[in-house]
Amino acid sequence: MQKYLDIHPEIAAAIAAGKPVVALESTIISHGMPFPQNVETALKVEAEIRQRGAIPATMAIMDGKLKVGLTEAEITRLGKAGQDVIKCSRRDMPFVLAAGKMGATTVAGTMIMAALAGIRVFATGGIGGVHRGAETSFDISADLQELARTSVAVVCAGAKSILDIGLTREYLETQGVPVVGFGTDDLPAFYTRESGHAVDYRLDTPEDIAEALRSKWGMGLDGGVVVANPIPAEYAMPKSVIDGAIAQALQELEEQGVSGKASTPFLLARVAELTGGSSLDANIQLVLNNARLGADIAMAL
Repeated sequence: MQKYLDIHPEIAAAIAAGKPVVALESTIISHGMPFPQNVETALKVEAEIRQRGAIPATMAIMDGKLKVGLTEAEITRLGKAGQDVIKCSRRDMPFVLAAGKMGATTVAGTMIMAALAGIRVFATGGIGGVHRGAETSFDISADLQELARTSVAVVCAGAKSILDIGLTREYLETQGVPVVGFGTDDLPAFYTRESGHAVDYRLDTPEDIAEALRSKWGMGLDGGVVVANPIPAEYAMPKSVIDGAIAQALQELEEQGVSGKASTPFLLARVAELTGGSSLDANIQLVLNNARLGADIAMAL
């Protein structure tokens, strides 16, 4: 494994010393936002984690290595390359690595690399899930299967609101993945604080979450945990606005025949356009909010 892993020296030293480290994905840089907001946001997220006393570990596949911790130059390179970078989930990682190509890690890809490096907490925007219409398309994100098997806590603003949240909840339940609400009984839906779907457990402090994680993994119960952290109220979007934009974006997705791993970037970009960029602002704020909670949980753990 050491042949493939390239852990930044600062992160390697922190892991060895048992200091708090927070994993960060790179698909949000390449596919989630346009340049230069993607690079600015990635650097702000890292700064937020440092301010809380933890160390950020942004991950990507570059130069034939699984890179755990990127330099500012590497983050900029990823951000400028944008959608030309290959979006990497479990399926894609060995092929991108073997070809020496550049890959941005999804939630699943980041969880795999975090687990290999010995990092237990990961902060992101929203997890993937069961897409609307999945009963005929079978379009289900590999993130959900990864949450079932890989022991990393994923701090997110719930499931992306472009998804079928009810079916996503059912799938997670079947796979035995706990969904924890941080200070909320209702699963947040990315841009909005509520989805109308309950969480499994509500915990109100990072320490309580850390204690539950210790119990789960200490018992030998492998697999991840979804820590659902609502977007701050002042940045949440009106449900009617976001629902209207998503409905239109979904119609265009179908008309244009977009499918598979291209679906989420297409939908997020169209929703941003249809909301005059306000969904992008909300996206940035919720990621920063998750980074802060991720750092606090890593510190408590």
